[in-house]
Amino acid sequence: MVKSFRLISVLEGISYLLILFVTMPLKYIFDMPEANKLIGYAHGILFMLYIVMAIMIKIELKWPNKTFFIVLLCSIIPFGTFWMDKKYLRQA
Repeated sequence: MVKSFRLISVLEGISYLLILFVTMPLKYIFDMPEANKLIGYAHGILFMLYIVMAIMIKIELKWPNKTFFIVLLCSIIPFGTFWMDKKYLRQA
């Protein structure tokens, strides 16, 4: 389960960075919204998987609530999922 969550967290983090640094500039600077729709849809699915799997991992690893909320917060901070992986998942 931890390996799956690590994969989802990395993919979610990459999709978030793509939205912030690639597709949003394409949409608002170059008037090209197509990429934003495609990556945004994928990111939405990955984000929901991230949340569901974080709940499952919290139960499996018996994380305290503080750790769980940090893991959830990392999903909305750029580069947060990569830090979270290093801090909480590599040791698991």
